[in-house]
This record gives sequence, C-alpha cells and structure tokens, in this order.
Amino acid sequence: MSFARGLCHPTPPMSKECNLGVTGETNALEPGRTARPTIDDVAALAGVGRASVSRALNDQANVSARMRERVMQAVKALDYRVNPQARSLASRSGKALTLINCTAFDADPNSYYFAALELGGLRAAAIAGFELSTLNIDVDDPYRSEKVIELFESGRSAGVILAPPLSDDSALAAALAERKCPVVCVSPSDAVREILPGVGFDEAGAGEEVGKLVLAHGHRRFGYLLGIEGHLSAEKRFDGFLRALAQAGLGAEAVTPLRGNFSFRSGVELGQGLLDSATRPTAIVCANDDMAVGALFAAHRMHLVVPDDISIVGFDDAPISAHIWPPLTTVHQPIRRIAASAVEQLVEMLLRGQAPRPRFETIGYHLVERESLATARD
Repeated sequence: MSFARGLCHPTPPMSKECNLGVTGETNALEPGRTARPTIDDVAALAGVGRASVSRALNDQANVSARMRERVMQAVKALDYRVNPQARSLASRSGKALTLINCTAFDADPNSYYFAALELGGLRAAAIAGFELSTLNIDVDDPYRSEKVIELFESGRSAGVILAPPLSDDSALAAALAERKCPVVCVSPSDAVREILPGVGFDEAGAGEEVGKLVLAHGHRRFGYLLGIEGHLSAEKRFDGFLRALAQAGLGAEAVTPLRGNFSFRSGVELGQGLLDSATRPTAIVCANDDMAVGALFAAHRMHLVVPDDISIVGFDDAPISAHIWPPLTTVHQPIRRIAASAVEQLVEMLLRGQAPRPRFETIGYHLVERESLATARD
C-alpha cells in the first residue's frame, strides 16, 4: 500500500492484532509443483490472525502458550517454511520507528514544529539503537486512520509516534489500543490520554501565562490568531488565554479571534485584517511563531512600529523568533524534548514487550520575553 499524498485506498480488511514480527513467504508456484503454503494458510488452519502467526514464529512474549501451540500444529501440518529473506527483513523492521505527521498538503508547512519533532526523535532513536522515519498523511485524507493501522499490520514499523491532530483522535487511539500496537502520542487530547501513553506540556497553563503577561503591560484589546480547527492542544492555549482575561474581569468581547492554519501566510493575511480594523487591537497573540512572524510582516508593510503601535506575541520559540526585528516574545515549547521522551517511552515499551497503557509525561515550558511586547499606549 502506498502512502503517496492520500491517493491510495486501504488494503483489504485488517486483523485485530498488530504484525510486529516475521511475515512468511508469498505464495509462489514452481514449475511442475503445487503452491507452497503461505503464512495466510497457517493463519487460516490455526484459526488466528496473520499477525499472531508472525509473533508466534518469532517467539515474541505477547503470545499465549495456547495460541503458540495452535500455530505450531498448523505449521507442522502444512509443512510451512519461513522465507529467510522475510525473516531478515522483519528483524530490521523490529528496530524501525515511525513519526507520523498529519498536515494539509496544500497549505504552507509549520516549518519549525515538525522539524524540531523529527530532530528530537532522531537523536533519541539513534541513542537507543533504533531507526526513525517520518510519514506525512494529508489531514483531509478520509483513510488516514486506516493508513496508521496498516503501517503496523504490514510489519514495516515496530512502533509509532502520533503528532497532532492524529493524537487527538480517540477513535484511532481505541483501535490501536485494541490491537495492542506500541504507540506514543505527542500532545494528545484529554480523551486520548485515557487510552494511550503520551507526552506534552501544560498548553492551557502556557496560554494563561501569556494572557497575564500582556495584561500586565496594560493591554485590554486583543487579536488572537488561532491554529487549524480541531488542533486541540492549540485550542487549549486559547482557553488558557481567555481564563487569564476572565480573572482580570475581561470577557470574550475583548478578543477578536481569527482562524489561521499555523502558516506565515495566514499570519500575514489575518494580521493585516486585524490591523486594518477600526477597533485595532493593541496586542496580537498567535498560536505559533510562524503566524506571529506573518503578523509582524503585515505590521511592517503597513508602516506600523512594533511594539510602539502594536505588540505581537508568538508561541513555540522557533529559531526565527529570535532573529527577526523586533525579536518575538513567545513561549518556549520543548518540542525536541517532547519528541525524545516519546521515543524513549516507545523503545521501553518495545523492549519490555508491553502493550500501550495510559500514562502522560509533562515537560516544562517557559516564557521568553523579547522586544515585540511593550506597554499599551491606550
């Protein structure tokens, strides 16, 4: 099955269990001889899934003695022989991990977030002696969940790290947990935290700290650039921001929220709209740094001075936030550490032969105050 930009469809129905081991040889006819039995023949005779046969043949720990006996009886009855090349391939796949991102293919990428996730994950995987690859799935692909599950059942990946918004999908989480597939989620939703292990930070707390910071600088009229709809971790940042305003006696009317997609372009377009408004905000807060840099660009293009005429605050602490003028006030999101922790949890799960279980690790964050935020003039 190909994963090329959502052009493929799911393969035939999948078994209820994850294929983490060896696959048998394909059915090949030889001149003058009948077809050799395949792993599917063994599975059918034993009355188990294909993945169970694979695990039993590899002596993996998560196979019951009863199931192993059924598989071995079927192997003996069929005179089944494992393909050595397939076994070699499977042993390599046992060290293969996959980081899955889910983005809109027709939108500009969030340049820093995914790069930082990959870098943090790659370093941790290398230290542990594993390999990490990245798979991108279109957020609008109707078969995106099936593609994640098929990756396990194909035996091409021993374990997976899910980034948002896949890590927000409780139905997908339940399907993976049912199959006992090794998976760790980055910044999962509250519902997914009840099903699968994950790692992240206090998004709402960070949003609240941003709100308190801009309020402390006298701002009372805000624009807020949201991320893509359904990105629950980013929504928590906005919830925390609103909580800080409510504690200061301000209601939702103090904020003009606009929906962006985490891209620089959306920051430019939405930022210009806010700055063109008759009731221009005194501060624009953004769900990530790419949009904040876009809003900063829009302000410069309109010959506004930041932060004298408008204050701008980002989120992520991407490298660009320290190199533009003025440098951005932002939240340092520990993306690399989050990815490294996800890999460490996944490797531990694989080495111990454990099924995924709910567990959430919280990583610390901090505010980074720079020159893009100043005291409000009005």
